[in-house]
Amino acid sequence: MRFRYILPLIMALSGHGIAVAAPFAYITNQLTNDVSVIDTATDMVVATVGVGVTPLGVAVNPAGTRVYVANVNSNSISVIDTATNTVAATVPVGNDPIGVAVNPAGTRVYVANRSSNNVSVIDTATDMVVT
Repeated sequence: MRFRYILPLIMALSGHGIAVAAPFAYITNQLTNDVSVIDTATDMVVATVGVGVTPLGVAVNPAGTRVYVANVNSNSISVIDTATNTVAATVPVGNDPIGVAVNPAGTRVYVANRSSNNVSVIDTATDMVVT
C-alpha cells in the first residue's frame, strides 16, 4: 500500500506532526524522539533524524531548506537542515512548545508554548529567540 493513501489516516489517528518539503515528508515520532524523512516518490524512509524529547509540531520554511520541530518535553525547537537531514541548531523556547509556523518570507518562526502560555519568535537568520 502506498504512503500517500495511508499517511493521512496515520496522522489523524496518532497525533504525529507532518510537513512536506518536496519531494520529502517529515514526520515526528513522539515515542522515539525523532523525525522520519520519507521520499514521497518512492514511499521509502530515507533518513531518521534524532531531535528533542516528544517532538510534535513541525513546519518547513518556504525555501524547503529548514524544518522546525517543536520538542514538547525539551522546551526547544530542533532546526533540521534538509540538505543533510541533520540538526543544524537547537533553540530554547518557552514551556511545552506544541505548535510551530514559519512566516511566508521565511524570516521568522512562531512557536506556541502551551504551559508558559506565550509565543516565542525565532529569527531564522540567527536561530535565536527575538521575543
